Amino acid sequence: MKNIISLLLILNITPAFADQQARQIVKDAIDYWRDQSSYSLVDMTIHRTSWQRTMTLKVWTKGMKHSLVRVIAPKKDKGNANLVKKKNMWSFSPKINRLIRIPSSMMNQAWMGSDFSNNDVAKADNILKYYTHKVIATSTHQGKQLFTIEAIPHYYAPVVWGKEILKIRADHIMLEHSFYDQDNKLVKTMVTKNLQHMGGKLIATQQRMQKADKPYEWTEIVVKQARFKLNIPNRMFTLSNLRNPRY
Repeated sequence: MKNIISLLLILNITPAFADQQARQIVKDAIDYWRDQSSYSLVDMTIHRTSWQRTMTLKVWTKGMKHSLVRVIAPKKDKGNANLVKKKNMWSFSPKINRLIRIPSSMMNQAWMGSDFSNNDVAKADNILKYYTHKVIATSTHQGKQLFTIEAIPHYYAPVVWGKEILKIRADHIMLEHSFYDQDNKLVKTMVTKNLQHMGGKLIATQQRMQKADKPYEWTEIVVKQARFKLNIPNRMFTLSNLRNPRY
């Protein structure tokens, strides 16, 4: 059996169980970061050639389908927030005191002016639902096995990418995530720049998203606090709480 598998790998024919293993590696990485529930305090810095600004955000998640992001600084942005609930995403701006549901036509637009898209924030499980997965390389990183996984969308998938390449360690740490267009041209890459123990486990505490055609422009997320497995009430993820925060 071992010789058959080796031959298949040499011929670049992936056995069915290998595809399942690749998918499981991706799922485990997402589950590891989001956990059953989580709270984090992060700084998001958007860097451009002529300016730079930093926002401080509070982020709550519950499972794969619920998340709430609220800006707490600087003062001019304070109170801006996004809610993701199942398949829907809303934004709230205190300046106009208005809730806006983000339509599907805007999901690929920039999230809060950053290099992340609304889809990057809202669709945590898209890569599990709409892609096939394959381990295309293995190596080591800091003594841990590192898997390079190619994710190809199904022909019917409601996604814009031609493929995604992920580098994930055996301990579920996502080190790199690259996005390619329909012509397999690299569009942007998120790279983990620092790891730290926080909230009882090792996590990525500094990640940078950078577009391939604009090397001097990037968005960086730095985690300042993180806690996991919290008892977050479902009412946290409601439109009422999005507009008038009580928690």
